[in-house]
Amino acid sequence: MVSASNLSTQSGPIRLGMVGGGQGAFIGGVHRIAARLDGEFVLVAGALSSDAERAKASAAELGLDPERSYGSFAEMAAAEAGRADGIEAVAIVTPNHMHFPAAKAFLEAGIHVICDKPLTSTLADARALAAAVEKSGKLFVLTHNYTGYPMVRQARAMVAAGELGDIRVVQAEYPQDWLTTRLEASGQKQAAWRTDPAKSGAGGATGDIGTHAYNLARFVTGLELDALSADLTAFVEGRPLDDNAHVMLRFKAKGDAPAAKGMLWASQVAPGNENALKLRVYGTKGGLAWEQEQPNHLWFTPFGEPKRLVTRSGAGAGPAAARVSRVPSGHPEGYLEGFATIYAEAARAIRAARSGAAPDPDVTYPTVADGVEGVAFVEACVASSRNDAAWTRL
Repeated sequence: MVSASNLSTQSGPIRLGMVGGGQGAFIGGVHRIAARLDGEFVLVAGALSSDAERAKASAAELGLDPERSYGSFAEMAAAEAGRADGIEAVAIVTPNHMHFPAAKAFLEAGIHVICDKPLTSTLADARALAAAVEKSGKLFVLTHNYTGYPMVRQARAMVAAGELGDIRVVQAEYPQDWLTTRLEASGQKQAAWRTDPAKSGAGGATGDIGTHAYNLARFVTGLELDALSADLTAFVEGRPLDDNAHVMLRFKAKGDAPAAKGMLWASQVAPGNENALKLRVYGTKGGLAWEQEQPNHLWFTPFGEPKRLVTRSGAGAGPAAARVSRVPSGHPEGYLEGFATIYAEAARAIRAARSGAAPDPDVTYPTVADGVEGVAFVEACVASSRNDAAWTRL
């Protein structure tokens, strides 16, 4: 493990702290792998659990200095801000309701924030956090990890280059099956907090995975949503949050082209589906199709021509995909690497900030503005569904 005392503020790995992600957590481990994959970060501090004993045990497992294992995020923010070798960035990997207070504390302490999605559990908190980011002048990175996949970057570049023409139709879906039964009643930690409105927010499947599908559609197409019509359902008896969502989308018009239309389906009660995130985009000149479970493949069909398979690092893949690819063509590259790309982009921005410079224009990551948009999407879906799927503007 790299000693934090040997790290200066201008060179060496970026000193990272973590809030949440202790024993029994899922996403914290993913973040730690992603942060170290390219050698850009070193984890030196943590407030890894709200339970003091679990936090201490988690820190010991990770080899953290006991003096830098904290009982709360507030204690950690204050202490690390006062150290010459204090953390430069913090990863927040708690349940949704803790994102806002933790992120705000570290921003006010002058520390960059890398936060799991969705941004917050309420739109009011999301907007307040955006104001806190602007006031702090610090970087805020939201880990919508699918935007880091090379072929997602390829699709985005092709749309931006006009290869699909004017976009007409956008279809996004993210079905899973892990909540088909009332798993939360068994005490399973991940199911318990994700189905609890006090911790997750107003959306269940809509907030947990629907925001991924929505963010992916926006990221690739560059379209802005005008209005939506949502039908949310909790199929599992006794579940207070939706486990299935059908959403109709109306996008804002771009230029002289007619406004694009779309559909989004998010479900956690679809047996046979694991993490079947898919995106299909159709325009006046052609269409694209991408599936998360086959992440190195992108199907492109120019209108009137045979379907073409573009592969990561293969023929037809361009520089947008190449700059975030790590291994030769034909080797699988997916979930962990996509997460790592977000951390790598964050590292590029943080290193630029060390010297007061702007990052390279190619550096791309979801921001607090994307997070506000995602929470607004969730709240609009909930409002629409409560009003018999009435069309609702964000």
